[in-house]
Amino acid sequence: MNALSLMTLIFLGYIVAYFTYGKWLGSKIFQLNASKKVPSIEREDGIDYVPTKKSILFGHHFTSIAGTGPIVGPAIGVIWGWVPAVIWVFFGSIFMGAVHDFSALVISMRNEGKSISEITGIYINDRVKKMFFVIVFLSLLIVLAIFGLIIAIIFSKFPQSVLSVWVQIPIAMALGWRVFKKGGSLIIFTLISVILMYSTMILGQYIPLTLPSFLGIPSTGLWTILLLIYAYFASTLPVTTLLQPRDYINAWQLYISLGLILAGIVVSAFTQGLPMAAPAFQEHPAGAPSMWPFLFITIACGSISGFHCLVCSGTTSKQIKNESDAQFIGYGAMLLEGALATVIIIAVCAGLGLGYSNGGETLFGVDAWNSHYLSWQSSGGLGSKLNAVVIGCSNLLGTLGIPSSFGTVIIGVFIASFAGTTLDSATRVQRYIISEMVSDTRFKKLGSKWIATGIAVSTAALLAFSSGANGKGALALWPLFGAVNQLLGALALMVATLYLKTKGGKKYLVTGLPFLFMIFMTIWSVSLNQLWFYHSKQTLLFIMNLIISGLSLWMVVESILEFAKSPKT
Repeated sequence: MNALSLMTLIFLGYIVAYFTYGKWLGSKIFQLNASKKVPSIEREDGIDYVPTKKSILFGHHFTSIAGTGPIVGPAIGVIWGWVPAVIWVFFGSIFMGAVHDFSALVISMRNEGKSISEITGIYINDRVKKMFFVIVFLSLLIVLAIFGLIIAIIFSKFPQSVLSVWVQIPIAMALGWRVFKKGGSLIIFTLISVILMYSTMILGQYIPLTLPSFLGIPSTGLWTILLLIYAYFASTLPVTTLLQPRDYINAWQLYISLGLILAGIVVSAFTQGLPMAAPAFQEHPAGAPSMWPFLFITIACGSISGFHCLVCSGTTSKQIKNESDAQFIGYGAMLLEGALATVIIIAVCAGLGLGYSNGGETLFGVDAWNSHYLSWQSSGGLGSKLNAVVIGCSNLLGTLGIPSSFGTVIIGVFIASFAGTTLDSATRVQRYIISEMVSDTRFKKLGSKWIATGIAVSTAALLAFSSGANGKGALALWPLFGAVNQLLGALALMVATLYLKTKGGKKYLVTGLPFLFMIFMTIWSVSLNQLWFYHSKQTLLFIMNLIISGLSLWMVVESILEFAKSPKT
């Protein structure tokens, strides 16, 4: 199938979904009311609770939920064929992912901006709330450690991107100061910021930055340390100082990069046809686990991701200015993420076919795709997955006359920046989680902004360096993350179902049916993983997986019992 036809069909489908199903959810299911006061106004403190313009908050929210998820996940999931990947991304994002995000945002917004973990205690019970906290903490712990490593890998593979990523920080802070503090024109200073940002990308080609080993610590370890130090300070500053403006300009970076890639797809389609080099279906790729159920935990962001509920109920619900903005931010951002995942699928399934170097030979079409995706092992490793995306996107940019060297910088900065915004937000959310966990204990002092953030960063550092100085310790738990993340999404849908049950009628079906699908798929995958961990004698993963699955099943049983009761009034 022609990639342009596929992209056009999918994008039109998302537009229709937003103005039909999304609008119906907002008006009929959640009954958004613009006159209701929201937490950002009721609890405004200038640090975490800040009423924010819809356009600015959309940028923060989207870049925080996206990260590298809709990039890495689809780049792996296409090994089963591009058709299953596209179907799951399209229908999953409309009827599951966007519903999940929208629900978490609205429910948190109507409960003082509390996290989904804290809200669990309101609609189920305190025991389930504590179990939810454990799963959330573990999930965020892995995210913090692994996203620091992802950025470190990008910096090591693409040193031309380093300068631009770091210079974005002062650019963003200057934008925040000029617009939020001094009331400058958002349009004018956005334009200036974007020009400066792309200027540093050009400069980065001539000034690639690398870190040598120091005191026995390799570059990946040093970058991980620097990134976690940065995350500590970034997540304790007021959101208007760095979080909002950096996410905002990163969103513009996405719009521009995405626009260039889309233009590349159009030009390639008209000049070269741009067929999908990947097979439509590949049920049993060499060395890969079965498509059912692993497709549904491999492709998470872009379809549905449990991490999103932490952002929705962690940072976004504290900044949304009006209930009526929730559809655009909660539902719309997820559809845009689905669109991004679709573009990535096209990049690795069609763009890769425009040229792929292997062993000094340049391959094209099906041969190029097969060279990279010959087996599960050949496409394995974070570096390999990111490399496929960078090459595929750079090939598409090349059809516009953009040199390969600069195209690589654009995509490298794009991926690293997205991972950085997720690192910022995840650290802040982990701080909220720690504060909520200790709020009802005698250790309340641990919940202070500085101490809780220190715990969040130090525990991530311990995990990152648990295997040595290279900072790759989180890879030991990485096989757990896909299932844990999707379990978290299922559990958030479970909470949303109980919330809607209290509203009467059959409203709960819009979250209840996705919950049943996701809990079935994730429990299935967790069970298969457990068998694999046992037979491969991976004791740590076996024990951790057993604990997580046990807590999840316990929570589901208690939730079903709660659901069976009469609705609360």
